[in-house]
Amino acid sequence: MKVGFARVSTKEQDLNIQLKHLADFGCEKIFHGKQSGASLENDGKLKELVDFIREGDEVIVTRLDRLGRSLKTILDAIDNIHLKGACLNIIDGSLNTSNDNPFSNAMINLCGVFAQLERDLIKARTAEGRAEAKAKGQHLGRTPALSDKQAKELLKDKQNGESIAALARKYGVGRPTVHRTLDRMGYQSNQLDK
Repeated sequence: MKVGFARVSTKEQDLNIQLKHLADFGCEKIFHGKQSGASLENDGKLKELVDFIREGDEVIVTRLDRLGRSLKTILDAIDNIHLKGACLNIIDGSLNTSNDNPFSNAMINLCGVFAQLERDLIKARTAEGRAEAKAKGQHLGRTPALSDKQAKELLKDKQNGESIAALARKYGVGRPTVHRTLDRMGYQSNQLDK
């Protein structure tokens, strides 16, 4: 059975063009959606497709990038399709895994090489961005739940004897947040706070 998969990443893009190509190519069932390639919705649609296909089925897409935005997502989709005993065929002719031939194996391996390159580049850019932010003295990570002013008030309240539970209620945060805020403010306690 030929099973199609179509995806557009924005509401402005037209899904009908892909649906027509897939129908013209002989797809009996088509999974589709308008969602970002990185979104959970896309993962859900791909899972629906993989759950549906059976051994001997042929998954059809108009272009390889319709499976997802990242090469990792695309490679995972290809692996899952193959694990079900199905093959992948790209209408534009860039890949057909129905024959276990050297060209299609090379294409899949090449995609894997580029996926690794993509991950390495993302890591390098992220590390550079962090180093630059640290050099500028910018805060990295989540913004604290309480402002500096609130943290100072909380510290003062704690020094005046209020309990952790009372402080959590008063500032509308959890007890772990109170502990982290006190640590951030340099509060030292010689006793176990309740």
